[in-house]
Amino acid sequence: MNSVLQKLTLTNLSLSQWLNASYFYHLLSNFIHNWRQGSWLMQWGESLGFLLLAIVFSLAPYVNTALIGLLLFACGCFWVLLTISDSTEEYLTPIHLLILVYWGIATFAMVASPAKMAAFSGWIKLTLYLLLFALGSFVLRSPQLRSRLITVYLLVSLIVSFYGIRQWIDQIEPLATWNDPTSTQANVTRVYSYLGNPNLLGGYLLPAIALSFVAILAWRSWAQKSLAVTILLVNCACLRYTGSRGSWIGFVALIFAMLILTWYWWSIYLPRFWRTWSLPIAVGGFAGLLILAVVLLEPLRDRVFSIFAGRQDSSNNFRMNVWLSVFEMIRDRPILGIGPGNDVFNKIYPLYQRPLYSALSAYSVPLEIIVETGIIGFTAFLWLLLVNFSQGVLQLKRLRDASNYQGYWLMGAMVAMVGLMAHGLVDTVWYRPQINTLWWLMVAVIASYYNTVASDAKPSSPTTDLNKD
Repeated sequence: MNSVLQKLTLTNLSLSQWLNASYFYHLLSNFIHNWRQGSWLMQWGESLGFLLLAIVFSLAPYVNTALIGLLLFACGCFWVLLTISDSTEEYLTPIHLLILVYWGIATFAMVASPAKMAAFSGWIKLTLYLLLFALGSFVLRSPQLRSRLITVYLLVSLIVSFYGIRQWIDQIEPLATWNDPTSTQANVTRVYSYLGNPNLLGGYLLPAIALSFVAILAWRSWAQKSLAVTILLVNCACLRYTGSRGSWIGFVALIFAMLILTWYWWSIYLPRFWRTWSLPIAVGGFAGLLILAVVLLEPLRDRVFSIFAGRQDSSNNFRMNVWLSVFEMIRDRPILGIGPGNDVFNKIYPLYQRPLYSALSAYSVPLEIIVETGIIGFTAFLWLLLVNFSQGVLQLKRLRDASNYQGYWLMGAMVAMVGLMAHGLVDTVWYRPQINTLWWLMVAVIASYYNTVASDAKPSSPTTDLNKD
């Protein structure tokens, strides 16, 4: 059974063996590697790659998608130079292989699409996101660069959240009808900060909440820890004011995942009683706090109960009608779907839509993946998630056994992905570049640990690490 699971999760796969056997790769690699050795600028290759990534995540909440796309293209070009000119093959992981498989299926779906030009546009966007992952997984092998990039994102999220809270204080007018006009929440302010939509803002904040939580443990000095606590509290407050039920669902899933991984990390240091009962107590305590908050806070209670209102809530009713149309689209093209991207969706969906229920997406990430790339693409995506999390757990165990505090960032990335996936069940904010770049950054963080555990390991214990200034 274990051997079957190891084969399914590609635990023992070594892609470097394939590269070592590739004549073309060695011919091209040797040529560009010699050029890199003679280039003064490329001696700072990883640092320049980090700079590109930092620019992407610094500007993403504030600029238009065209500029983000241009930056992603630059990241992709630079990744090609870095990887081909690198003398090692340590950057390749099983996660890379599964992403290549998923990209290949999306390519076939694009070729078979009934609207090929629109699907080609979506395929280009997907390729740019995957190139961002490739550059991130290469550059973030450095623990210092990994920590710095996460810090950049957390500081930007703090600015975004502060502005969102300011909107709540000012009771800013909505940009669209985001609340059910017949509900008691019709006039409640929902903040959107620089992102223009409360659901999009909620999705943007989920990784920030996960990473700011682990930053409390990972950052060394008390000043840094205080900053991490501030970022966590401000981001949580802003998430509350978004009124985004999907991101609230993601937040609950995120907290439960964080409790589980935190318990896993510390369990080897706990006495037997707490090793057995600390996780149930923590999960039960958090569940109790949620129930108490829903009972005592009427605005929160009304918003949460609307999740279970079925078609009585206009937002729920809208999504259900869109989903019914999407099911028909899947029924007609179940194997490879209609092709990747929102452009092709906008061309095909009107042929299936219910009257008055126009939509730009499937309002569910799993349904969106199936309608775009079919059952084959969705299977590849599930396989990618399985390999991604299995590699994450494997590396987390090694980091824990080595008492390496860099494992906290790995925990944060895994938890952030859980939160984004839970949010994605009922929304498709994933497909906006501000969120999609964060998703692939989290995947890149996990992949970056693949061959760095031994070099990163430190002999100190978690207790002594956390008390260091």
